[in-house]
Amino acid sequence: MKRFFIALAFAWGAMSTQAQPQPPHLIPAPAVYSAGKGFVQSSNGQIVKSSNCKIVKSKRALCRRLEGRTLADWQLKSAYWLELGKKGVKIVAADEEGVFYAQQTLKMMAALNSSLSCCTILDWPRFRYRGVMLDESRHFQGKDFVKKQLEMMALLKMNRFHFHLVDNPGWRVQIDAFPRLTQLTAWRPEAFFWDWEKNRTGGLFVEKGTPGAYGGYYTKQDIADIIAFADERHIEMIPEIEMPGHNYETRAAYPELACSLPGGGKDPWELCPGKESTFEFLEKVLLEVFDMFPSKYIHIGGDEARKNNWKLCPDCQARMKAEGLQSAEELQSYMIRRMERFAHEHGKRIIGWDEILQGGLAPDATVMSWHGIEAGLQAVRAGHDVIFTPTHYCYLDYHQDSTQFRPVGRHLPLEKVYSFNPLAEGISEAEAHHVLGLQGCLWTEHVQDAWHAEMMLYPRVFAIAETGWNPAEKKDWPDFERRASVLSEVARKWGYNVFKKAAE
Repeated sequence: MKRFFIALAFAWGAMSTQAQPQPPHLIPAPAVYSAGKGFVQSSNGQIVKSSNCKIVKSKRALCRRLEGRTLADWQLKSAYWLELGKKGVKIVAADEEGVFYAQQTLKMMAALNSSLSCCTILDWPRFRYRGVMLDESRHFQGKDFVKKQLEMMALLKMNRFHFHLVDNPGWRVQIDAFPRLTQLTAWRPEAFFWDWEKNRTGGLFVEKGTPGAYGGYYTKQDIADIIAFADERHIEMIPEIEMPGHNYETRAAYPELACSLPGGGKDPWELCPGKESTFEFLEKVLLEVFDMFPSKYIHIGGDEARKNNWKLCPDCQARMKAEGLQSAEELQSYMIRRMERFAHEHGKRIIGWDEILQGGLAPDATVMSWHGIEAGLQAVRAGHDVIFTPTHYCYLDYHQDSTQFRPVGRHLPLEKVYSFNPLAEGISEAEAHHVLGLQGCLWTEHVQDAWHAEMMLYPRVFAIAETGWNPAEKKDWPDFERRASVLSEVARKWGYNVFKKAAE
């Protein structure tokens, strides 16, 4: 992407030497900020092209400005040096990504401050993975909503969007090889998830076009549009195709993928890993997903598999005997390892929820640690990469205060989210490179509408963003709270529904 001229909201002639320089209200806060002399007035956040912007893309030039600091190659790719002065702006970066982040800093400065101090900023990220997950299965929001969140993520210098596209209540992505996934199980008669959950024992999906049907899915063109939008903002879109559990919808569309028991078994939750047809199905699905998503990673789920049917299914038992597997946990590990090999054959790496540790971890798998931090520590010490998203810090479906609409789960206020340090729990310096970063997860069992989803995301995503970018020693809750309040007001003016505490 070539963006060699920054869009700015500065009137260069309007300088003042009367006021005292103040640091900008930036989130995430820059690593190094130095105030200069004089001010630049922004024009009410209006973005206008300026020829007064010089961009230098040079790793050598950037390294000279690091003043002896050593950054990893992936950090250098995102790092930038920015000078805002009386004659204009100068940006030095090693890569187009660093230029983009410098531009986002200027964009936020112009939006948040009517008077900008001339300054110099040197900035780089702490973690390489700074993500948000959106559950689109339980409640479908659609392309425009996703693009809107990607815009905010870019401003916050976040770079991974985890797309939870399939789960029990609905399949949300076009798969040409298996059209019933979207013809049937992208639609249900009840809009609110818990109404559907209460009544789903009869297999309550409806055909597309049924009067009153609730749902939707992303066409391949929708995905292409979203990915192009994300690419311009240096955000990687990571799709999730759940296996083996959370597959009620898949089995409703293709019941032959169930275990070979009367009625498909006692529990319609899982695919049957004993049948070769299950792997044929998953491989065909993944081939189409790989074609749609150029991301390095594919998320394969792996969580909450109940495994009860597998202990009774003759196909599963035959598979276990043939492969020398001693338990249902080892059967799940066999499935995940096999899918990892398939992913590798197509140039992909897998991510799975921390249950993929059960029965033995696939050789190159990345673990998404959600139960807490223990599974992540276990994976790190076994030499695996980890993304931390522990429920008690990063699950954004939990309520922010008791006055919130549909409050559920534990109390997870902004301060608690901000307090999370992915490297605080006994990870050595030698192991730290295996911690890729962190992610905020918005599950939508209780979140039906777009306005509600944004209320759950913001301002807590601001805290996820700053934790992912800033060194732990620079975190300052009172200062962050002040900055989050300023950005929240601006975000509301931009049309985002940002949560307000009862006292606000």
